[in-house]
Amino acid sequence: MKFRKSIRRSLAVFCIPTFGLLLSQSIGCSESGSTPTGNTITELPPETDGHEGHAHPSEGPHHGDLVELGNEEFHAEVVHGEAGSITVYILDSSAKTAVSIDATELAINISHDGNAEQFKLLAEREVTDPEGKSSRFSIKDEELAKDLDDHDASAKLVVMIDGKSFSGKIEHQHEGEHSHDDHKH
Repeated sequence: MKFRKSIRRSLAVFCIPTFGLLLSQSIGCSESGSTPTGNTITELPPETDGHEGHAHPSEGPHHGDLVELGNEEFHAEVVHGEAGSITVYILDSSAKTAVSIDATELAINISHDGNAEQFKLLAEREVTDPEGKSSRFSIKDEELAKDLDDHDASAKLVVMIDGKSFSGKIEHQHEGEHSHDDHKH
């Protein structure tokens, strides 16, 4: 008798949990057993690049090419002028309003044909800039103007703003064939 009681207890200890497990797995399933229930996620949300929800300007207020600085903290607008002049305007995060900074110069680093060069653009204070600050930087250099239009060249703008170094890739927009005389100033 002791042996039978021991077997019944062993069977009860083993069978009841097993039956409970099987029962819990079958609850919530349809007859076919293929329809999930509960909070099962069947589709993932679309991937985002982190920049959705706000517009990215494609050109600056002077109709130049925009360069993103930092995490869109600032923008720089690169404008090609006549006879090799290049002007860079420092703009706010929306790329609409000029930002006057302490820097007396900024640099364009460019590499092309296996050569690396650096060009310094000097501050040219606008009448709206406070004394000792500038939002406009320029240089007259036909070589730089030509190199910036070269599809094989790689250019980067480097500027200090409030003691922090910012850099961004300069990408000249080539929408069809044009000359520098086609740019609005």
